[in-house]
Parts: sequence; C-alpha cells; structure tokens
Amino acid sequence: MPIMNEQKIKELNLKATDVRRSIVEMLLSAGSGHTAGPLGMADIFTALYFHILKHKPDDPFWSDRDRVILSNGHICPVLYATMAHSGYFPLEELKTLRKLGSRLQGHPHREYLPGIETSSGPLGSGLSQATGMALADRIDSGNSSERFFYCLLSDGEMNAGNTWEGGMLAGKEGLWNLIGIVDRNSIQIDGFTEDIMPLEPFKDKWESWNWHVIEIDGHNMEEIVDAVNQGKSVYNKPTMIIAHTIPGKGVREFERKYEWHGKPPNNEEAEMALREINDLRERIEAGGQN
Repeated sequence: MPIMNEQKIKELNLKATDVRRSIVEMLLSAGSGHTAGPLGMADIFTALYFHILKHKPDDPFWSDRDRVILSNGHICPVLYATMAHSGYFPLEELKTLRKLGSRLQGHPHREYLPGIETSSGPLGSGLSQATGMALADRIDSGNSSERFFYCLLSDGEMNAGNTWEGGMLAGKEGLWNLIGIVDRNSIQIDGFTEDIMPLEPFKDKWESWNWHVIEIDGHNMEEIVDAVNQGKSVYNKPTMIIAHTIPGKGVREFERKYEWHGKPPNNEEAEMALREINDLRERIEAGGQN
C-alpha cells in the first residue's frame, strides 16, 4: 500500500467529492434509491478503491485481487460510483442506475457487472458470505494467501441474526484475512438505531467473539487507511473497523436525517446538493478539510 502524505490525503478527499457528485446525479436520474448511506460512505469507498485495495479495474477477474463484499446492498450507488471513477466501466453508465436492462441494479448483481463479488439484498447475509470466502481461501492456499476480504456492513443490519452467526464463526476460525467495516451512522429506515434496536456496547460484542476492533472517524482518510493497515498486521483474528460516519455527509440538508435513508433527491434538492459538494471541493482544493 502506498505511503500516505498530505498530498495523497488531499487527492483522496477530492476524489471523494467526485464520487459524491456522481451519487447525487445517478440518484436524480434514477428517481429512486438511497441517499444517506452512499454519501456517508463515500470516503471509505474512495480510500478502498484508490489506495487500499489490491485490484485491477481493467482485469476485474484477476485471481490475486482483494475481494469487496457489500452486505448492505442498498448503498450500491457509492460502490458503482467508486468503481466507475476507478475505471471498471464508463462514467456515463452511472446514469442507467435502476433502469430496465441496466447492469447497475438497485442491489448489486454479481452476474451483471464484473468487479461485483456477491449479489446482495437481504440484509445480514454479507458477513456470513465473506466469512465463508475468507475461510475457503485460507484452506485452498494453505494459509499462504495474500488476499484480503473486506466486508462492508451497516449498523442497522445488525438486527439480523445471520450477521452474528458469521461473526462468531470468523472469530472462532481466527480469520486474519477478513476485515469488516461497519457504517456506524446510527440511522436506519425507521429511525435511529438506538431507538429501534440498541447496539451498545457495540465494540465489546465484537471483542467477545475474538475480533480485533478499531473505532475511527469514517471521514478521516488517514484514520481509515491506518485502521486497515493495523487490521492487516493482526495475524490471529479478524478485524472489525467501526467507522463513525455522518449519513448524508457533504450536504448539510441531508446530514444526520434518517428520512434520507431511502429516498432520492428531486431536481431542486439535487441542484442544492451539487452546489454544496462543489463548494466542498473548492475548500479542499484551497487546503481546507472535508
């Protein structure tokens, strides 16, 4: 993984604004989809695809690639946008989101788009899938594989018991090649997570199942990269990164409002959002923070 410095951090923050802009544009074109989660996870996906992952966009089936498993498939606009910006397919195709015959379905479909590792939709399935993939890779390679499996999860889907089953198995097997990143934005479609099904003490639960746990600011590029590097240095257990994020990040009118979990912006809202994102980009270019 390349060394982080101030210039690289700035480049990643600028790229994240490009991803956010594409998210708003594709949701407006689709007229449906999820806004809060994709905007909130833009920094993490940017760090993954433009700095962390071992992958080849021009060779999406490269056997030695790292694997990205998106469990909360409804935030796929951020996955599609990041993949397009990194070269997996043309940016113009983003406007086909949720359209009839599009490769960019409302939840990712692995048989439609090269670079998608699993189909996702039913919440709670991703960690079990990632655990199985990481365990199989360890068995097949005789524990010598250099691939890592990154599972992206939402905090709302922790209501699903399948998540905990996968987590317990991964801890029991000591899957050092598995790194989970949970979007701890504290919202879900019906409201705030702690009102609907409280998760705390969240960190303690993962540690009790033999996971190495790191809590970070999910909008700080340096913290994101440092956490992954730390996870990759732990050789006897999986790592769970609890990334505290702001849902709707980058657009003040969307931020921290669970009502934006599952709806797209209209024309007026999209214009406002794009102005804010462009202003954010200008601040970053001028040396400010994201």
